[in-house]
Amino acid sequence: MASLWTDGRTETPSRPDEVADVRSADVVVVGAGITGLTTALLLARAGKKVVVVEARHVGACATGNTTGKVSVLQGSKLSNIAAKHDTSTLRAYVTGNTEGRDWLLRYCDEHGVSVQREDDHAYAQTGKGISSAQQILAACREADLDALWVDEADVPFPFAGGVRLRDQAQIDPMPYLSSVVTEFERHGGTLLQGVRATAVSGSGPVNLTLRMTTEPQDTRDQQFTITAQQCVLATGIPLLDRGFFFARAEPMRSYCMAFDVPGDITRSMYISVDSPSRSVRYAPTPSGDKLIVGGAGHSVGRSAHPKAAVDELARWATLHYPGAVQTHFWSAQDYHPADELPYVGSLLPKFENIMVATGFDKWGMTNGVAAALALSSRMLGGRMDWAQAFASWSPHELKGIPTALQANFEVGLYLAKGWAAPVTTPSQTPEEGQGRVSGPPWRLQATSVVDGVERTVSPVCPHLGGIVNWNDADQAWECPLHGSRFAPDGALLEGPATRGLR
Repeated sequence: MASLWTDGRTETPSRPDEVADVRSADVVVVGAGITGLTTALLLARAGKKVVVVEARHVGACATGNTTGKVSVLQGSKLSNIAAKHDTSTLRAYVTGNTEGRDWLLRYCDEHGVSVQREDDHAYAQTGKGISSAQQILAACREADLDALWVDEADVPFPFAGGVRLRDQAQIDPMPYLSSVVTEFERHGGTLLQGVRATAVSGSGPVNLTLRMTTEPQDTRDQQFTITAQQCVLATGIPLLDRGFFFARAEPMRSYCMAFDVPGDITRSMYISVDSPSRSVRYAPTPSGDKLIVGGAGHSVGRSAHPKAAVDELARWATLHYPGAVQTHFWSAQDYHPADELPYVGSLLPKFENIMVATGFDKWGMTNGVAAALALSSRMLGGRMDWAQAFASWSPHELKGIPTALQANFEVGLYLAKGWAAPVTTPSQTPEEGQGRVSGPPWRLQATSVVDGVERTVSPVCPHLGGIVNWNDADQAWECPLHGSRFAPDGALLEGPATRGLR
């Protein structure tokens, strides 16, 4: 299920001997997405010896499966922040995202990476969404953004009014990542792909335990260790439970499709603020512009039939763009923070040896670069005043306590339901493309059928013991507790789990 951005790209995993040769570094960055690689580049430019460790390949998770929108408007995000925080915090968040956007666009201009500069819109599909759009406009004005209200737009889908912010941008993120890798390695950096970080220990220098995730089979259980002065966990959610970030952010999954469309195509960027969510942009390709439509989001592991919402999204696209032919389908995962603000900083208060960056809430193109700027500045002894809005530990998190309590209450319910419900589930073989968990608590099994192949694995998530559910859109197992995802054969796709299903 390659995205439009990753389709046709080949990545070469590191060999065991290459991994074994890397014994130490000033900084190890875990995760080769936009946050990790940008952070690594900034540190390497400053003369640090940096190693990037990636479990799969560059851009494998959120960055390579994003919509590629580089915008400060961000749908309902600003109004959500304004509802929980004061004006200074809102403005600091916007300043950080603006600096992240501008740094990214300058880099693209300087390195010949294609960018389309377009207006962005947060709009209501019906009259019921107008008040939400107006709240976004008020938040933009509170943050000193030059946003405008528009009653109409040149689009073929329902548009009841919304907010327009001029001069934002959209990119294909993979050429950017490729360019960053090239410069990073030119500065002496090392990139290890197909290598999963499974543990981090120590409080002076830290020791990272690594495991190969690719063939040959006999190397998968072989462990390696790198010693570093500091470590940056730039994964979707930190692989370490210290700091309890898995309990402070809700994992969300959303879907995208690319279409060939006859005739005119929508040029600006749009995202609806009312349900069901609809995101629209275009993407230049060698064969012509494609339409990208996104939406159908849900909490990971908590949707009974994600495919139904995805199919409805496809019908919406072909209804409003007659003759559209789908060419690509993909999905991405991101994390909604309890207090609406990202977590960027130390894993634990006052311990600077392990840093984290998470909670970008689907707006990683700007937040990810802002996080890289904040982290690299902090690690190099600098300061950015706006970074207080991104702090991993801050009094502003008190505003998120009710949301966090509710989310973790729901986690408890899903934990209990997961162990009890399979008792009444029939144990027969699922239909093609489906999976089910069945059996008594002492003998649970998860069975799926994909491409005619039946597989049975343990349904117990190795993170905290949740029982996985089947995602019939992605054809993968998902843990409803904290968002770990697994292939039909049990292989780990995304954490916070660090190993697959038995």
